Amino acid sequence: MTGVLTEPRLYPDCDPFNVEGRLTDAEKAPLRRLRRVLDDTARPLLADYWEAGEFPYQLDGPLRELNLMVPPELTADGAEPRALYHGFRIFELARTDASVATYYTAQAGLFRTACRVGGTPEQFAQWDPLITTFDMTGVFCLTEPEHGSDIAGGLSTSARRDGDEWILDGAKRWIGGAFTADYLAVFARDVADGQVKGFLVDREAPGVRLEKIRGKTSLRMMQNADIYLDGVRVPEAQRLGNVNSFKDVAAMLRAMRSDVAWIATGIQAGAYEAALRYVRSREQFGRSLGSFQLVQEKLARMLGNVTASLNLVAGLAERQQEGIFRDEDSALAKMWISLHMRETVALAREVVGGNGITLATDVARFHADAEAVYSYEGTHEINALVVGRAVTGKSAFA
Repeated sequence: MTGVLTEPRLYPDCDPFNVEGRLTDAEKAPLRRLRRVLDDTARPLLADYWEAGEFPYQLDGPLRELNLMVPPELTADGAEPRALYHGFRIFELARTDASVATYYTAQAGLFRTACRVGGTPEQFAQWDPLITTFDMTGVFCLTEPEHGSDIAGGLSTSARRDGDEWILDGAKRWIGGAFTADYLAVFARDVADGQVKGFLVDREAPGVRLEKIRGKTSLRMMQNADIYLDGVRVPEAQRLGNVNSFKDVAAMLRAMRSDVAWIATGIQAGAYEAALRYVRSREQFGRSLGSFQLVQEKLARMLGNVTASLNLVAGLAERQQEGIFRDEDSALAKMWISLHMRETVALAREVVGGNGITLATDVARFHADAEAVYSYEGTHEINALVVGRAVTGKSAFA
């Protein structure tokens, strides 16, 4: 219609099938606010903090003020935002930086899911208003020093009931965001019945010790911790009342694995957009780098990967919006997208050439950070076996 002004698309370069068109204008509004904060406040910091291996905590305030978990445009009637909006929120964060996305999702995805799925209705009603405003922060503590892929049967952190308290002993590893969290959502095996239980452990409780994991070559800005629990006492009121076996933990992972698929998709978009900016501005042999056939072939493959990945996670979000949560669905998305993410970031590094290993082009961050995302929330092999079990009816797990 003549005279009608429309805002430009959010992802004109990396979303040729216009998946973002499935979002409403109300859903796009908080994403645009997030884009402004990321572009104006986050981007200028990323290279220096990534190289230093530190997180820019000055982003905390601006990100919290955006109220992304319960944006007013989407929750005025008390409804929860759609899964597609939540996915694009993660996508927008990850196309800027994987560590920033992981840091925010540790609260908005992992910890909130632990309390929503693992807590009783009364617990969640008490905690969630504080979680969504970041007045109560937390992280998800499942992986252990000796148990990752085999955590279901190998989890060794113990919990022992002592009156109205529980005593926890053990260790957790790779826990991102632990140093600034109020609570650690710790999963431990009850010595009485051998079943896994969940607890909100005060980070400053006696017997809790955190050590920073150093020497990382991926997700360098994300502050991962080794956590040691030595006779830590937790009140029964802080036991997650709906976690009574590892099956209950698996229900959380079913939802959270899709978040990682969105992160992997966002990383691909960020790497592709960075490579595209570079080849549009760079000249070699007296010609635009983007005019060479071999460069264009790589760009086409990258865009194909991003497009397929974005359509896959959007379809998964729509299924989950309908209440369909299946292990094999989120496992398939995480497995396939993470595999193609590796190809996409490698191709981005190729077309940028030697400058692709410097932080100046952004490609190097995405290239390195993709390796961590490829492995966390289920390795390629574990997710493949989850899918294989579903399609054959036979478990190949050892």
